[in-house]
Amino acid sequence: MSAPRRLTRGERTAAAARRAHNRTPMRILLAEDDTMIGEVVLDALRAEHYAVDWVKDGAMAQTALATTPYDLLLLDLGLPRADGLTVLRTLRAQKLRLPVLIATARDAVAERVAGLDAGADDYIVKPYDLDELLARIRALLRRADGRAEPAYEWGAVRIVPATREVTLEGQPVALSAREWAVLEPLLARPGRVLSRQQLEEKLYSWRDDISSNAVEVYIHGVRKKLGAGLIENQRGLGYRVPPQASET
Repeated sequence: MSAPRRLTRGERTAAAARRAHNRTPMRILLAEDDTMIGEVVLDALRAEHYAVDWVKDGAMAQTALATTPYDLLLLDLGLPRADGLTVLRTLRAQKLRLPVLIATARDAVAERVAGLDAGADDYIVKPYDLDELLARIRALLRRADGRAEPAYEWGAVRIVPATREVTLEGQPVALSAREWAVLEPLLARPGRVLSRQQLEEKLYSWRDDISSNAVEVYIHGVRKKLGAGLIENQRGLGYRVPPQASET
């Protein structure tokens, strides 16, 4: 089976320059035992500024899911040690509502049906187009966050998750990828408090070193660009975007 087309260095550089100011590094677990496919998908996801952990068998996937919170699981059904269906059924038996996108072979209709029946949210057929993969991931993340609406607004601030656009009083504002990462989950649910650890998990994958004040640095950047009152400190708890009058 052929792998997705590998992004060239120029394409990765162009994508990073085009989108680095406004992407959401949500945390994704990639469970794929094919090294060629895994490397291509890992490159593509990181080019989109997702935080990605990659495991190559079902047992490792189960360990990762048990120890680390993720925003989405991209799951190959043909994994060794524990196959994808086993991983998926275990996940759903634990009542975890993590969005799961399964990858299957083109002729494996029964496998796709079994995956959907076991609790997968969507599937993609190998060999898949990277643009389609990324679009399906974005759709699942929006759906999981309860976002049918195309944009969030808070006062004069407006963000569009699908395009990662940010405006203040109608004027575009450039956020770094990690400034977006702390803003988007907070603005998605005004009034909900997220701890520093929860926000750190949106920012980093296993390979990254986390500085002790990273979240504070990025929140400071957001406040400087969009207003000091947008994100509140909740002493001893974390941070929140305060609910607007109509939401209280």
